[in-house]
Amino acid sequence: MDPTLRTRIISDLKDRLGSLPGRSRIVAKYIVDHPSDFGLDTIRETAFKAGVSTYTLVRLADRLGFGSYDAMREPFRHALVSVSAGFDHPEWIKRLRESGGLGQVQADASLNALAIVQRSLELQDPEQLQRVVTMLLEARSVYLTAVRASYSMAYYFYYVGRMALPTLQLIPRHMNSAIDDLHSAGEDDVMIAITFNPYSRETIDACKFARRRGVKLILISDSVLVSPDFSSDETIIVSVLSTHHFGCYAGSTALLDMLVALLVAGGSETATARIRSYEDLRRENQVYWVAPKKR
Repeated sequence: MDPTLRTRIISDLKDRLGSLPGRSRIVAKYIVDHPSDFGLDTIRETAFKAGVSTYTLVRLADRLGFGSYDAMREPFRHALVSVSAGFDHPEWIKRLRESGGLGQVQADASLNALAIVQRSLELQDPEQLQRVVTMLLEARSVYLTAVRASYSMAYYFYYVGRMALPTLQLIPRHMNSAIDDLHSAGEDDVMIAITFNPYSRETIDACKFARRRGVKLILISDSVLVSPDFSSDETIIVSVLSTHHFGCYAGSTALLDMLVALLVAGGSETATARIRSYEDLRRENQVYWVAPKKR
């Protein structure tokens, strides 16, 4: 089998996304976002996960020129790479599980977090991250935007990252919209947008506005298919696949930590001196706990 066929199918789905009817568009996005699951699962399991009927999957295969659904899925099965964590369960996980009760829940949650971090870090391409770091260090201003659950990650990255990247600005400020804070942005600037499914309308609008102003865009998300209304210069993908009934962003935080480390390394002695200055300032203002004297 042609080893490039899976890649070409994904590329074809991205190109056709805007012209596909509603249900087929949902399936196309699911396949692009979860190619390993698509290759592994049965047609019924894929239909359930994507929230469509099996007929929709068969229709999409026909639209792409395949003789059957299995013929469309086979390149994904052939090139299957498991998204599950590739590490043995550590002893402390086994001890938690053996403790019973909430210990089992704690063990499952711990494995879930470890798997998400590993999958997210495995997805990172060193060449792409080098391009991203160069863009950020060379930018006149770097805008950082996110809302709702993603805002906590944006604030963390801003708080830590500004030591290595003093041009970093968290927007919106002062209860404005992000667009208000982008009014003077232009081609010399970069914006980082963080958003995960379901994607925020405010973040999408900010991305569209930034692109119209010529701002370079770095997107941190769980998919390359966030909106057909704009394209990013770089899209950094992290995993949010979770065994919980809520989003898990441990992989996103690990990615942001990695970016800070790369920015520090890329900023050379200047960034290191700036971080040392921050640390000295914090030590000067730190409050230490002192044990009370015995009477």
